[in-house]
Order: sequence, then structure tokens, then C-alpha cells
Amino acid sequence: MTKDKDRVLNIILVSPSILAVLIFVYGFIAWSVRVSLSKWKGLNPDYTWNSINNYIDLFKDPRFAVDVKNTLIFTGVFVIGSLSLGFLLAVMLDQGLRGEGFFRSLFLFPMAISYIVTGVVWRWLMNPAMGSRMSGFNLLFTNLGLDSLVNAWHTTPQWGMAAIALAAIWQMSGYTMALYLAGLRAIPQELKEAARIDGASEAQIYRHIMIPLLAPVTLSALIILGHMSLKVFDLIVAIAGKQLQLDVPAIYMWQATFDGLFYGRGAAIGIILLLSVAILIIPYIRYTLKTEAQQ
Repeated sequence: MTKDKDRVLNIILVSPSILAVLIFVYGFIAWSVRVSLSKWKGLNPDYTWNSINNYIDLFKDPRFAVDVKNTLIFTGVFVIGSLSLGFLLAVMLDQGLRGEGFFRSLFLFPMAISYIVTGVVWRWLMNPAMGSRMSGFNLLFTNLGLDSLVNAWHTTPQWGMAAIALAAIWQMSGYTMALYLAGLRAIPQELKEAARIDGASEAQIYRHIMIPLLAPVTLSALIILGHMSLKVFDLIVAIAGKQLQLDVPAIYMWQATFDGLFYGRGAAIGIILLLSVAILIIPYIRYTLKTEAQQ
């Protein structure tokens, strides 16, 4: 009887949370799917069935093609840059550096800042203005005699999204550093010592032992950074505003929904973003659960 009462009490305690998740997460997802299949345009709701025409129109839209291209560029630079810099910082701290606690906190600090604040700071650092209005990196390069490095940053047509990604790398590389540092500290020192006795150099130890053993950490960081890059919105708006050259699906969704009042198209973009994130997250969750079951 006591076990039955405890089970009932546990169900009663968690039922409000379950109900809230069902309504405010899955309920609104279902509602967004329904809106994406409608002709709703304007302030007045219009649930007239439109099948998948909103999705078809999106994939025919040249602007959405630009959005996908920009997202791929941003994701590639952001993920590779964050993983590379985070790994290098973790290796440096793993050498028993004096003042490790200070540097660890210093590298992690940007993560505590919102993307809006990061965007405002980096908008000044990457100011593309020339002449008397020059500031930030361009002014620093000029004063150091490195005029060849002066550029237009995010206003450059060829690599504007890559410049935006630099700010995101600065913010999230400390997070990947923490993940890699935890992974490095979990690897037994005996493996390193055995490799050194066999004549392996430090570079060979990291290449053939440490990096392969850090594969689960790399996968976790890849999933986390990847899904963040797919939803990027506030960083781009804070640095450059809403420009077609730097457009991404999240900005298109905002403008279609709230500026153009095209709720059907905006909901369709939102569902595409949700599916994109799910493609990353679901296989990772299955892999994690399978690994835990085998252990």
C-alpha cells in the first residue's frame, strides 16, 4: 500500500509539469504545423487548408536559398572555429599552467554574456567605416602598420557571414574548452606515460591517443554548436541589422510573421528549423541512450 501511495503521489507531483510541457511545447508545435498548412495572411486568423504549398513556395524562393547558403557558411566557420580554438585552449590548460583557475574563468566568461551584448561589442570592433570614423580592429591594424588586414568585415559580400561567425566563436570557444578539458582530465595519465616510454612525441600522443578518445566530447560539442548555429538570430541583428546579404531563416521567419503578417509562411520556416535541429539532436540522443544501455 505504501508503494502505491508513493507512486500516486509522485504522479500527482509531476503531472503539472507534464501537462505544461504537453500544452506549451507539443501543443504549440502542433498548432504551428497547422498554421504552416494554412493560408493565414493578415491579422485575422485564416485556417483555410493550403496543404504544403507554403513549403513548396519557400524552396522556390530565392531569398530562402540565400538563407540556407548563409546558414551553411556561418555553421561551418562557427563550428570548426569553436572546436579548434576550444581544443587548443584545453590542451594549453592541461599542461599545468600557472594560474589555470584564472584563465579557465577568463575563457568561460564570454559564455555568460548574451548574444545581444556580444553583437553590440563586436559591431564596434568590426566597424567597416574608413577614414575619420575608423574604429575597432581596422584602427588597430592601421596603427600597427598592418593595412593589408583592414577590411569591410560583415559588409564584405564574399565572407560577411564568416565575419559574423567570429563573434560567435569568441563567445562559445570557452564552452568547448571546458568540455575538452574535462575530457582530457578523464583520460588516464598511464596511457600518456606508456606512449612516452614507447618513444611517442607529444604531437603523436595527441593525434593517436587523445583525439580519438575525445571523440564523444567532440560529438557532443558538434551537436550543441550545430543546433545553436541553425537558430542564430539576435547576434546577426545586433551586429548588422536585417540585411538580405546576411539573411538567415530565423530573420526571414521574423519578417514574414511580424513584419509581413504572413503567418503561414513564418510557421513553415519555423517548422523547417525545428526539423533541422531534430535531425541533429535525435540521432545524438539515440546514440547516447544506446551507449548508456551497453555500459
